[in-house]
Amino acid sequence: MSRIGLQPVIVPKGVMVTVNENVLHVKGSKGELTQSFKPLVSIAVNGGEVQVSRVNESKQAKSMHGLYRSLLNNMVAGVSQGFLKTLIINGVGYRAEVNGKILVLNLGYSNPIEYEIPDGVQLNVDGNTKVVVSGIDKALVGQVAAEIRKLRPPEPYKGKGIRYDNENVRRKVGKSGVK
Repeated sequence: MSRIGLQPVIVPKGVMVTVNENVLHVKGSKGELTQSFKPLVSIAVNGGEVQVSRVNESKQAKSMHGLYRSLLNNMVAGVSQGFLKTLIINGVGYRAEVNGKILVLNLGYSNPIEYEIPDGVQLNVDGNTKVVVSGIDKALVGQVAAEIRKLRPPEPYKGKGIRYDNENVRRKVGKSGVK
């Protein structure tokens, strides 16, 4: 039984949720998101809350029940508050800057890396070493942050590279000196 799927999604003021056939539309102050869903679940809008229920008791319907409730909750949170991921760049000479729709990263390679910023995501650079990824789509914000981190993941000896703000990099001791 899906415990998450049974909970209703509370819709804050200023957010509109509409269901047309198998497409869910969520509109708020920050923007608008749409999500298609399978007919294994039904979505009912009742005033200030939205209830997701499954049509039958098949295994696939049970698995989709909690999924679509979580996706709906993330859409409502995204159009009302938005999502943030913060990346920290650590290393001598490592820095980032935004030129229009391109993020330019100097990460110790011979050439700078140019990352094209996708639509629906905003990137802000604070002090050359802090990159803030923000947007209304939680999956897109997380994907962009993961792609940027993948360009130079943190290494365990000196901690150089790109890490999340809340990530803890386990450090290794390294070689001991020759006696």
